[in-house]
Amino acid sequence: MNHPHDSTLGRSVEYPAQYDPGLLFPIPRAHGRRGLISADGRESTGEEFMPFIGHDRWHAYEVSWLNAKGKPQVTTLTLTVPGYSPFLIESKSLKLYLNSFNSARLDNIGTLLDRIDNDLSAVAGADVEVQVGLPEFAGTQERWWDGRKDPVFDLDTLDVEISHYGPPDSSLLNADAGTVVQEVLTSQLLKSNCPVTSQPDWASLRIAYTGPQIDRESLLRYIVSFRDHCEFHEQCVERIYCDLMRLRLKTLSVDARYTRRGGLDINPWRATPAHPIPRAYRDERQ
Repeated sequence: MNHPHDSTLGRSVEYPAQYDPGLLFPIPRAHGRRGLISADGRESTGEEFMPFIGHDRWHAYEVSWLNAKGKPQVTTLTLTVPGYSPFLIESKSLKLYLNSFNSARLDNIGTLLDRIDNDLSAVAGADVEVQVGLPEFAGTQERWWDGRKDPVFDLDTLDVEISHYGPPDSSLLNADAGTVVQEVLTSQLLKSNCPVTSQPDWASLRIAYTGPQIDRESLLRYIVSFRDHCEFHEQCVERIYCDLMRLRLKTLSVDARYTRRGGLDINPWRATPAHPIPRAYRDERQ
């Protein structure tokens, strides 16, 4: 079974000289979900036990290949991996894989898309959506809109004292069971670290929920408690979702927009079933 430390992360590697789907490195999602998600006393590793819906949307900024005459071509891609897939794809392996097309001669962009679709779907264990282009940038207010007009509050405006930076501490969270609200809470202060290289990962976070009103100061302290924590982007978002749902929320959407590294950024989203999918966009940090 693949382990993150067996991947190319943190290692000096040569860029591939030819197309090689074998560069893709899958990591079982069950690793990050162990002890976090369960159903009827069993660990959840498949869609049938999933307590949430969601996806991981990747923005790929550096994609190139050669046309039939050897002329370089470039494009950008949006890749969407379903959250129920049994495997997530390690980011450096995806970067190396995409760069393995640099010297590949392809008839047209359709051939490129078909290969990437087939390769990523095989590694993830579920159908991956591959689209040409990237979402547009969105303004500060516009980016949080998902078709509803819920109140939006920026947690980063709170003047709070914080002293705990890891590991994530769900005991910091509180909610007022006597006050039921529907609101959106945002923060630019989510930071965690790669579990292999300890490189910092930065993200904007959007939490939309209905239920007992979450104490905002406790939530900000909880978000900051990821600061020295080592875990993959997708796993951090699932941890946040599961910890918040323990507050007995009725609906919840957790949407993180991570900053770019190596020509890629990752945007995991997890939500209660039937929750509307957040509009795709890029913010100013991407």
